[in-house]
Amino acid sequence: MSEKRKSVVCDLCGEELLLKDARKIIIESRNNAVRSVDFCRVQMYWNLGKRIFEEEQMGKDRADYGTYLIKNLADKLEPEFGSGFSVRQLELCRQFFRTYPIANTLYSQLNWSQYKLLIAIKDEHKREYYQLESVNNGWTKRELERQINSQLYERLLLSNDKEEVLAIARKEKIPQSAEEIIKDPMVLEFLGLEKKAEYYENDLENALIDHLQQFLLELGNGFSFVARQKRFLIEDDEYFADLVFYNRLLRCFVVIEMKTEKATHQDLGQLQMYVNYFDREEKLPEENPTIGILLCTAKNDNMVKMSLPIDNKTILANQYELYLPKEKLQDEVSKLAKAVLLYEEKKKNSHE
Repeated sequence: MSEKRKSVVCDLCGEELLLKDARKIIIESRNNAVRSVDFCRVQMYWNLGKRIFEEEQMGKDRADYGTYLIKNLADKLEPEFGSGFSVRQLELCRQFFRTYPIANTLYSQLNWSQYKLLIAIKDEHKREYYQLESVNNGWTKRELERQINSQLYERLLLSNDKEEVLAIARKEKIPQSAEEIIKDPMVLEFLGLEKKAEYYENDLENALIDHLQQFLLELGNGFSFVARQKRFLIEDDEYFADLVFYNRLLRCFVVIEMKTEKATHQDLGQLQMYVNYFDREEKLPEENPTIGILLCTAKNDNMVKMSLPIDNKTILANQYELYLPKEKLQDEVSKLAKAVLLYEEKKKNSHE
């Protein structure tokens, strides 16, 4: 190639790199500007709530003073500044300040729509969990709302200690087992599948792939997609693993098998073989043992325990729900809450 041609090629490469960098700078600046505006709005509502609360306290001997104060303020602000300053909005501002009385505890990554969802949560530990996970994972308002509605926090508590769940969200602890990340049951309402008596496993798999982003969100922290219908040979026999992921927190492969019926010991045996294959053929020496998850519509917990080794830590049988099972989950959560209260009461008595 002539020196002149080389120079032209270099100029073109330089221009392409310049364009790429310029686009990156513009997009990042715009995103930062949006986040800055969003947080300014959060601070505005916090300061409004603070001012309303302070004024309200001056008339604390009058029970109806707060209601009168907010209504009177909204009547004057709303015509001038719009619906963002209605009675309901000003009440939320007051509630916002009372929930977060220290301005330095506010996160610039969260917008007003997300904070409105958070202040509606009465349990402070539950609220802290969703707040931290929203920041850690960059959840949008829609994603945060979905996780709250699907009772993510409660589902994690069904198989974990509350302190452990919060420690992971606070980044004080790195997950050591699949149970600390993976929910049971999983809720797959985002697939939008029609209610019918029977599904083919291929239909379910196709739907999960079509909604991979939402499925990764439901799986939990640290997951990345590796393969679908991963083919491998054992001598002349051909096998296919439904879905394969990798979890960077657990530092291991995660093999998922899906069943559209109740789990059987044959299903667990098949999954165990897939896990053994990945441990012996795919896993690097520095990586942790492969985890296998059997997704099923129902399971017999005693059968699962009997089918697996006593010290099993790598095979999970998890149920999935195609629709938000609020009543069912609420029953489980109520049982859990009673058990936690009983445990804390016993702990308190033992110290006394």
